[in-house]
Amino acid sequence: MRLSLGQELRLVQKQVMAPRMIQSMEILQLPIMSLEERIEQAMEDNPVLEIREEEQDLPETDEEEYESASAETSGDEERTQGAEEVSGADEEAEEPLTEDERELVIDESNDEADFERLLEMGEQFPEHFEDGPRLSRNAVEEASERKHDAMANMAARPPSLQDYLHDQLSWFDLDPKLRAMADLIIYNLDSNGYLPTALDDLLGPEAGPEDRERIREALAVVQRLDPPGVGARSLKECLLLQITPGMPYYEELKRLISDHLEDLEHNRLPLISRATGYSIEKIQEVVAELRKLNPKPGADFNESYVPAVTPDVFVDPVEGGGYRVRLEEGKTPCLYISPYYRKLLADPNVNPETKQYIKEKINAAQWLIDSIQQRRNTLTRVAQAIVDHQAEFLDKGPEAIEPLKMQQIADKVGVHVTTVSRAVDDKWIQTPRGIFPLRRFFVGGTVSLDGEEVAWDTVRLKLREIIDGEDKSNPYSDEQLVEELAKQGIKVARRTVTKYRKQMNIPSSRQRRDWSLAKTDKNVSS
Repeated sequence: MRLSLGQELRLVQKQVMAPRMIQSMEILQLPIMSLEERIEQAMEDNPVLEIREEEQDLPETDEEEYESASAETSGDEERTQGAEEVSGADEEAEEPLTEDERELVIDESNDEADFERLLEMGEQFPEHFEDGPRLSRNAVEEASERKHDAMANMAARPPSLQDYLHDQLSWFDLDPKLRAMADLIIYNLDSNGYLPTALDDLLGPEAGPEDRERIREALAVVQRLDPPGVGARSLKECLLLQITPGMPYYEELKRLISDHLEDLEHNRLPLISRATGYSIEKIQEVVAELRKLNPKPGADFNESYVPAVTPDVFVDPVEGGGYRVRLEEGKTPCLYISPYYRKLLADPNVNPETKQYIKEKINAAQWLIDSIQQRRNTLTRVAQAIVDHQAEFLDKGPEAIEPLKMQQIADKVGVHVTTVSRAVDDKWIQTPRGIFPLRRFFVGGTVSLDGEEVAWDTVRLKLREIIDGEDKSNPYSDEQLVEELAKQGIKVARRTVTKYRKQMNIPSSRQRRDWSLAKTDKNVSS
């Protein structure tokens, strides 16, 4: 069945019509990156949306135009209603067709007329047939040159650990089978340079004694490569591969690594002293040399990706005291409705179906614009309420942060607590104290002995302060840390102290003890 030109245009319109826009509350709860993607998708689906690049004299609201256009459209619909009913009822009947409604039929004898009609359709409906104006040859060449320049200026990918080791194999005169097994070991190393797989598992069950001997030789070759310690199967083997006879305390290092690595981990220096005969001072000197070794020789080749953080909210001091927040203006584009489609909507010569299509698109676009503005307003109010509550933090530093719950901000702003949670999710704020995630200002707390609320961040800072000032010859246990915090008016449980100590990577009292300062070791257990 062939379609008329008008039917084809209506079919194209139905295909490009986007589903209804999401609710404004959902727009409010989207993070910045998702909002940008949603805007891009909306602009692809909705031809009436445009980005304002320069300030234009455009009306802020389109209510009058909508009313006038709606009135005109309703009049047009009344005038054409009877004609549409007849057209729908007698669609199959043969009627004389106008020039624009003639069927598009491939006819070699009349191809020029069909091409002329297609060109007219492209000019009348450019959004359906072309993504943009056709570029000249010079413009295409300039764009291509820019892309080539950008590719040439891109930073080269740093060599991986496997590439670095594989290149070093060319320095050795190896037979092909031994080289192949060395490559097999290299490409099975983990990101730290260790070999987590047993040699026999690399070969498989069909390997013979000759292959097993050859892969051990290949492992010895790999372990001679740079960086030192690569190809090790354990921490002990990794450290032993890095020490050489010319190093200071070579024999002592070899003995401590081979026999007392676990004791060193738990700071059992008196036990090591009794077993080896070394003095505490000598053991500490050997440990200082041991710390110069690299327990993860392959980690330097790992690409560390540090995402760039762009603040969404800025905090500016106000003259006379206080702070005021403002949103970042450059990331979210300024959207407006295209004047072309407004004029098209008000044009009495446009058929009712096209007007109805444009009205739906304009309503969806206005819905999106209003939702984005509501989202910005909500984020501004929430951020301002947070800054007002945490003004002491901005004035004095992290030790002055106050306990804050999202429900408090929700009550102050007048929104639901889930709106606050999603509004601050993945948002960053730039303050005079640095850049922080907005969630950083929501902290729990406890009640001090004086009845005042104390944030958990303050407890952590106090705990760090007590540990830094303790006697390293007899450091505080977790129970003693609880008592010291109580002297400062902070009452917490021992398990809370243990949890925060581990979160801050603070060793236990045994590991923090400096045995060179200890007078006796009578309380030391093996």
